Amino acid sequence: MKSLDRYMARLIAVPLLSTLVISAMLLILDRMLRLFDFVATEGGPVSVVWKMLANLLPEYLGLGIPIGLMLGILLAFRKLATTSELDVLRGVGMSYGRLLRVPYMYAIVLAAVNLAIVGYVQPKARYAYEGLRFELRSGALGASIKVGEFTKLGDKLTLRIEQSRDKGARLTGIFVNAKPKPGQWVSVTAERGQFLRTDDPDVIIFRLTNGTLVHYAPGYTSPRVLSFTSHDLPIDLPRFEAFRMRGNTGLERTLPELAILGHDARVSEKERDTSRAAFHFRLVEVATIFLLPMLALSLGVPPKRSTSALGVFLSIVMVVAYHKVNEYARDLGGLGRIDPLVALWGPFLIFAALVIWMYWQVAHVPGGQPIGGLERVSGKVAGWLRRRLSIARPRNEEAVA
Repeated sequence: MKSLDRYMARLIAVPLLSTLVISAMLLILDRMLRLFDFVATEGGPVSVVWKMLANLLPEYLGLGIPIGLMLGILLAFRKLATTSELDVLRGVGMSYGRLLRVPYMYAIVLAAVNLAIVGYVQPKARYAYEGLRFELRSGALGASIKVGEFTKLGDKLTLRIEQSRDKGARLTGIFVNAKPKPGQWVSVTAERGQFLRTDDPDVIIFRLTNGTLVHYAPGYTSPRVLSFTSHDLPIDLPRFEAFRMRGNTGLERTLPELAILGHDARVSEKERDTSRAAFHFRLVEVATIFLLPMLALSLGVPPKRSTSALGVFLSIVMVVAYHKVNEYARDLGGLGRIDPLVALWGPFLIFAALVIWMYWQVAHVPGGQPIGGLERVSGKVAGWLRRRLSIARPRNEEAVA
């Protein structure tokens, strides 16, 4: 029996890992384009995009793991069924319950991984992601100065640079306007410039070469003009507002924190409802993983003499649709319209009853096939389409002739 378990493990592993990688890459690519646009608009370094994507990966795995597990098990049973291996195993007395041993091993491991991700890793990664967005918008990441545009550094300094070379080490065509004190201003134009660090982290030196400085202060009859070959202009870096503490939203709290807040009388009723809804949503998502092996088996074994892939399509639709139902129930529970316990565990019980019925039809009802009706309907629709296409093709050929 160990050889059978190893064989089942190999059959499941390849599509499971492939689905995880492909789904994660598709979600990341979709978000990557928007992040590149956001970072470019805010003038931040490109490297921050990879940090933001890394912090979004746990969120994507929260949905990618159930889909990967579902397709891994479903495609394994589909291969056994279409190659008649499943008939051989059933003929020697192998029950469906025994065949689900390895799938449930995968389910237990991935449920534990998913619990760690949604319960602990994802909240902190989400907070780090929001922190990076805040720093980009505030400029705390050291956003690059946009060449050819007027850039404001705080309320007292405006800077414009015509050209930047060697990653900002060589700046040319420089204009600076600073207001060090009320009523005073300094304007500088220079041929070249370079930023230099100082011992004070809040001050940098802008070393300018071959330029002109115009200084005005109260009491001057006219601005003073100075030509220079080298001039060091100290620049006070603007102070940025500190980012908020973690836990401003339910997405940023871990499971123990949500459990405590959900029954804390010191917080508002809205915050208690939101915390309870987020807590039960994560538990329901993890509990759903234990239903997926039975659902995958039910949809992965097609009717006799059928090679339709309807079960593969239907499995993805069911998992994604149920996930969206849970998100809607979480929002309703967070608003206090329905008790979060009922809003989230009610649909779970309905989904569990449907999955168990489908598994029972396949495993214990002779000739039972839960999607047999859909297979017949889809077969008739496909045959009708083929007939229509075959009729239309000769007419088109006659028209061409």
